Amino acid sequence: MTCACGHHHHPRHHHESKGTPVPMMAPMLGVTGRLICADAGQMMTALSLLPDHIRQSREEPGCLRFEMWQDEDPLVWNLSELFLDADAFAAHGARTRASDWGRDSTGITRDLHRLEVIPVIRRETRQDLDAIDALLREAFDGEAEAQLVRRLRADGDLSLSLVADAGGTILGHAALSPLSADRPAHALAPVAVAPKAQRLGIGTALVREAVSWADEASVVVLGDPAYYGPLGFLPADLVSPYAGPGLQMIGDLPRGTAIRHAPAFAAL
Repeated sequence: MTCACGHHHHPRHHHESKGTPVPMMAPMLGVTGRLICADAGQMMTALSLLPDHIRQSREEPGCLRFEMWQDEDPLVWNLSELFLDADAFAAHGARTRASDWGRDSTGITRDLHRLEVIPVIRRETRQDLDAIDALLREAFDGEAEAQLVRRLRADGDLSLSLVADAGGTILGHAALSPLSADRPAHALAPVAVAPKAQRLGIGTALVREAVSWADEASVVVLGDPAYYGPLGFLPADLVSPYAGPGLQMIGDLPRGTAIRHAPAFAAL
């Protein structure tokens, strides 16, 4: 189905996913519903103005998802939106009212429903793979991490792949892959959160869920000690190409243990 932004895609609505809720100060805000045109004139107004409205909405710092698509009835548009919180939604409303779309579409009927959305941490499904790719490209501003996860998955080395799912939108991802060591161990990499959704606790929730899944196996990460230290990671004195201040661990690998990452890391 082709939406008002000109792209062909399958409509996506909010849904409740099962998983571990992310502790948040305030819930995100989702909006679903329809725009209902009374006649062909209103439909032409929508066709003319919606593409720019969609573009501007997606550029808002508090907008996490903004999708609109024309129904089988050409006078009806469906919508599915997600905002960081109620304040972000209010800012969207203020911008919309001052826009050409806001001024010229007042006669179009709105049938909208708001709902609170709490992201949950769950394991990836096959339906998530494109969204994970897109998230990693956005979070790291390049292809390397997306290629790494694809290679780990293809090689059978993706021990655990977690996503942060906010009503059907993937906002975070964390991967564990096996480490070759004297004792059971995993590498935690990559860990990513959508830029607009950072500093909300999503990354922390992903890391904690991954460490919990690893159970008694050690978890080794290469990252900023200021971030991973408060999560329980300690400097890791291990023999590795990645040895240095950023190499940290939760677990009991003895000092001087040689570790080897999965082959997919060699391409980084």
